[in-house]
Formats: sequence, structure tokens, C-alpha cells
Amino acid sequence: MDLAQLKGVWNQVLDALLEEDRIAWLAYFDARLVSLDSGKLLLSFADSEKFGGDHNYKSVRKPEHTAKLVSCIHAVTGQTLEVIE
Repeated sequence: MDLAQLKGVWNQVLDALLEEDRIAWLAYFDARLVSLDSGKLLLSFADSEKFGGDHNYKSVRKPEHTAKLVSCIHAVTGQTLEVIE
């Protein structure tokens, strides 16, 4: 799987995450997929920093939320990826 393929199913991943955990979804819904290399997915929240105040939800992103995102990526794509911010 390459980055373009993952972007093509990203909404499905987010839908699965929303069904699993709304807080985790809130923490990752505005993530931008930057790169996918050797099983490592790099996410950016730079767009959320354009607004006044902190809107990137960094303070609520916890390891268990990341684990749920990884699980949803696997459920949708069959790939196990490491998520890096």
C-alpha cells in the first residue's frame, strides 16, 4: 500500500474510528497524511494550527487513541502501520 491508496480509504478509516471511539476520532479527524514509508505513517496537524488558539487536540491524543487508529487502519486496509506525528 502506498500513500495515495491509504488516502483513498482514509474516510473509511475515520468512519471506523468514529464507531470505535468518538474521542479518538476527534483527536485524529483533521490529521493530514504526509508520508507512508516502511510501514510508518507520518501525520501532520499543521492545518489546525491556522486557527486562533489550539485546535489540534494534541492534549487529548493518548496512546490508546493511537492504538485504536492503528487498529482501524488494519481493519480497513489489512496493513499494520506505525503512526507518527
